[in-house]
Amino acid sequence: MYENMEQIKKISFGTLVGIVAFIISLSLFNATQSSLLGIIAFLVVLWTNEGLPLAVVSLMPIILFPAFGIITTKATTVNYAHPIIYLFLGGFLLAIAVEKSKLHTFIADKMLSLFPNTPRGIIFSLAITSGLLSSILSNTTTTLLLISIALFITEDVKLKMRFALAIAYGASVGGIITPIGTPPNLILLGVMSDKGMPTIPFFEWIYMVFPLAMIMFIVVSYILSLGLDNQPIKRELKKEKLNSQQKKVMYVLFSLVLLLLVNAPIRPYWDGLGLSEAGILLGVGLLFFMPPFNVLDWVRDKENIPFRIIFLFGAGFSIAKAFSATGLADEVASYLIVVTSLPPMLLLLVVASMITFTTEITSNTALISIMLPVIYSVAEQTGIDARLFMMVATICSSYAFMLPIATPPNAIAMSSGVVDVKTMIKYGVIFNFVGIFLIVMIAEFFWK
Repeated sequence: MYENMEQIKKISFGTLVGIVAFIISLSLFNATQSSLLGIIAFLVVLWTNEGLPLAVVSLMPIILFPAFGIITTKATTVNYAHPIIYLFLGGFLLAIAVEKSKLHTFIADKMLSLFPNTPRGIIFSLAITSGLLSSILSNTTTTLLLISIALFITEDVKLKMRFALAIAYGASVGGIITPIGTPPNLILLGVMSDKGMPTIPFFEWIYMVFPLAMIMFIVVSYILSLGLDNQPIKRELKKEKLNSQQKKVMYVLFSLVLLLLVNAPIRPYWDGLGLSEAGILLGVGLLFFMPPFNVLDWVRDKENIPFRIIFLFGAGFSIAKAFSATGLADEVASYLIVVTSLPPMLLLLVVASMITFTTEITSNTALISIMLPVIYSVAEQTGIDARLFMMVATICSSYAFMLPIATPPNAIAMSSGVVDVKTMIKYGVIFNFVGIFLIVMIAEFFWK
């Protein structure tokens, strides 16, 4: 009974916020656009307070958008079968195979053995291992897998706190390395595809963001290791060799990397194979169900497929579609055009700061779904580089380090019991500002 009352309170609060957002929006926008903003506010509150399961909230646009005359049922549901979703599905099947074969533990052991046995060395190894695994696995999965390692390396509570933060922050830092590393990356590719913009090939993406991630790994690890006594810590590493299942997954991983490399255009020297990256990733994921691999079994492993995240993607793409279809993106853009008179670098700084700190209190998937169409509309009306600004916004939406609700890795670090909010804010605000500065500098001098 108590749980039902709590749930009713959360849903009622979301409804109230939605109604208030609708009423306030009427002073600036028409009724349809205001309804959309009210619905988005309602969805964001329920995503945040978990008044209803994530999947349930993510399916609500299919009912609410047509009911309020925003876009039709067909126009809404088509977003739940967006090609980018199948890119993610293939990537997650690969992640399930890596996790099921325990290849990730082998990789983690090898990574840990590359660094010194000192607190600083372990912080660097945990952050980088977490980041590299998060580039192919969900950052939530990676953090959950590695957090137990952090808690059992030492009995020192202070060290446990630093190790837990290294894993959480490393996962956020590394999630940007590949297009499949974190949901906002895929939202960007989906929006670019819908707008008729050339999407960013897999290896071009890595080339663009890898320097940023490497610098952030160093900064995060170094700052987290400040003030520690760097005496050696005893730890026991496994000396196991790869088993047959792990070898199969490793061979597929290497083959995938090779195929993506050959498929990527390197102009003017090579136009690539022209294959769909969504098709490649999905095809590789399905291979694990077939002989001679047989790593995955549908009956047992289908439960590990994150359908709730797939529905969340669909909701994100639906919101982006509704923003454009109702003209709301253009309306919001008209209010933002005033800041486009700023110098380009300062404008990048404004966008980066706005996205980074807004992401601290809301879903980065929902936020980026809303903002990318707006940024595209501003670019269309003013002539600024849409791809550059959309890329900056997307990366910034993953670089929120201050609050537990900002990202799943932050929440997991808090749930470990060794990290408190005050400590997370203390370190997080530093990394937020460092991230904003580095993203803007790299965008201005490298991505252009």
